[in-house]
Amino acid sequence: MSTQVPGAETGATPVPGHETFPADHRRPRMHGKVVFVTGGTRGIGAAISRSFAEQGAVVAAGYGGNREQAEQLLHQLRDHDVDASVHRGNVGSAEDCRRTIGEVIESHGRLDVLVNNAGITIDKTVLKMSDEDWYKVIAVNLSGAFFMSQAALPHMIERGSGRIINISSIIGETGNIGQANYAASKSGLFGLTKTLAREAAFQLKKAGKLDEDALGITVNTVAPGFIATDMLEHVPEKVLDNIKSQIPVGRLGRPDEIARVVHFLASDYSSFITGQVWNVNGGQEM
Repeated sequence: MSTQVPGAETGATPVPGHETFPADHRRPRMHGKVVFVTGGTRGIGAAISRSFAEQGAVVAAGYGGNREQAEQLLHQLRDHDVDASVHRGNVGSAEDCRRTIGEVIESHGRLDVLVNNAGITIDKTVLKMSDEDWYKVIAVNLSGAFFMSQAALPHMIERGSGRIINISSIIGETGNIGQANYAASKSGLFGLTKTLAREAAFQLKKAGKLDEDALGITVNTVAPGFIATDMLEHVPEKVLDNIKSQIPVGRLGRPDEIARVVHFLASDYSSFITGQVWNVNGGQEM
């Protein structure tokens, strides 16, 4: 999915009302933008981090515990001749959310894009799910996105622009046996997204920074279907074959296909899209 205005690469006239966008289209599309990707060192998060670096962005990747994996990704990001950093923290902790947002802004001077990607699963049926199983998944997958966004919003409002992109799941729409906690957390991101989108626009207007030429602050959600990551490595082949049979395009998704949609929503040219859920699932939920 293209993140450029059609004709921009040939020097065509910019879209009316967006004449303030960068004129040098030879630069990577995200050149100079600072992006923070939670859970950004593995799976879909790592694909998002790497692809932002390929587009010239300064990438800060959050991680929970695997320092070696985080360092490996950091070297990969810097191979693209961009600045990068990794930040360790527990997304389920409001204090850690605030701390890591502060670290990113202090390290790179600004924060343009926040991708709330971090997520965990603790799969059990409702009758076997413990209190801790429920609360831990909700804390990381839903509360973490709230506290990260809450910490980033004042900075974005002050600057008059920003992008917040939440990574949900098809399970948030369809539900799934053994995943009541995960489904609830991912479904909760839909309501959080729409409310944050309304409040961000309201606060910009209140600050006198909402006008026709503004990039604004947008908040959107990407809801992937079944994606070929390490989370599916232990799923039996017969189960995977059954999943694929339910996907109209006949295959699992690829992490880079999620990253491309995230790029579009993070770009300057997506400023008229907010409060939306973008399904990337091969048509499975039709």
